[in-house]
Amino acid sequence: MKQEVMAFIKKHQLLKEGSTVLAGVSGGPDSMALLHYLSTLRQEWGLKVVAVCVDHQLRGEESKDDLEYVRDICREWGIPFKGASLDVPSYKRRKQIGTQVAARTLRYRYFAEQMEAYRADYLALGHHSDDQVETLLMSLVRAGSSSSFTGIPVKREFAGGSIIRPLLTVTKEDIEAYCKEHSIYPRRDPSNEEINYTRNFYRKQVIPLLKQKNRNIHTTVQHLSETIQEDDHYLWAEAEKAVKNTVEWGEDWKQATLEIPLFRKYAPALQRRAFHLILNYLYDKLPKDLSYIHEEHFFVLLKKDKGNIQIDFPGKLKVEKSYGKIVFYFPRGTQDPSYHYTLPTPGSIVLPDGSVIRSYFGEWEESGDSFHYCCSSQVALPIHIRTRQPGDRLSLRGMTGTKKLKDIFIDEKVPRKEREHWPVVTDNDGNILWLAGLRKGQAPCRTADTSAIHIKYEKRDV
Repeated sequence: MKQEVMAFIKKHQLLKEGSTVLAGVSGGPDSMALLHYLSTLRQEWGLKVVAVCVDHQLRGEESKDDLEYVRDICREWGIPFKGASLDVPSYKRRKQIGTQVAARTLRYRYFAEQMEAYRADYLALGHHSDDQVETLLMSLVRAGSSSSFTGIPVKREFAGGSIIRPLLTVTKEDIEAYCKEHSIYPRRDPSNEEINYTRNFYRKQVIPLLKQKNRNIHTTVQHLSETIQEDDHYLWAEAEKAVKNTVEWGEDWKQATLEIPLFRKYAPALQRRAFHLILNYLYDKLPKDLSYIHEEHFFVLLKKDKGNIQIDFPGKLKVEKSYGKIVFYFPRGTQDPSYHYTLPTPGSIVLPDGSVIRSYFGEWEESGDSFHYCCSSQVALPIHIRTRQPGDRLSLRGMTGTKKLKDIFIDEKVPRKEREHWPVVTDNDGNILWLAGLRKGQAPCRTADTSAIHIKYEKRDV
């Protein structure tokens, strides 16, 4: 086993000479074999090895005895020891979570504290290849995406250093043989024999059947896990590029606008990962009820040709398709988006979204989309700026009759969420002069004795 583990360490560059290594030790065969193995490398590699042990307070005196056992072994082997008793039952009740989740959360929190206290380079854990097989099998049964099928990582960043798992290359049988060879008499957790725990069910009932067909399944699965992880890392990196090239973010990172034509150019595998990256950026914490169903809804939205569709995601997130864009956003409270201002001439007002409308007197000029001119003697002053109202219609320049503002918004492909606060310019009699920045009303007659009122719309970019 020793040679196999060393080859695995070198292959994955798990250790560096002169490093400080914390070993997570429970007193069981896996972690005791790991601790002993690391202790044999101390002189050759110049390692500082520290054993870190946790009592989860789940098995009364028995778990306390486990901690004392590890302390005694460390004293015998000359290894520094750090132990703690963590109140998992109270934490579980307070957070209303499962036992395994509560234990893992507190255990890793303690490990992180010790990594920082010792300025350690590595936290070594005793997961072995049978654990890897169990993990991949459980993922196969419940996972909805390939990213969930990557298994236990050989190495990952943690608390300023890295978690390493040098024993992922060997089996439980190899570890038991190593303990026997080196006269290590580990503690045994009786709960590991109970098949009502999901992992134990796979360990006791499923894996023995698979090994009848392939004695080297642990090697096959470890290779599968590593290749999937390599592929996944590459795909996530490419998905980051896709997000950068196709998504614009609001100032507070609570709104994302995706350009559909650009996004569709990427492969579905990247689209799917980019979708999840967007959600990770938007949510402070991913909701528990977010599932692959929402992913399917997003892709239905992406492929539809219909102009405007909105769907609700967990946590009040709205996902709205507006012509060539999909907008992810959280509504800003429940306040009424409508407003009504009087625009002094000359003068200016700032709209709720930060856009500015200005007015002043001047000579007649050619007008662009962001300017409108009207004859001061032919409109009822003052000018008003308001949001749309039911029944609003505009007498369009160059056309007979009127047109509903709703239809103009559709023609101009204005996203639905922007329509409720889009500025409508009217005179004091309520006549609509201009749907700012979009369409203008009938041009007034010019006369020699009147000046033009210039109205300028400075739309805030979001």
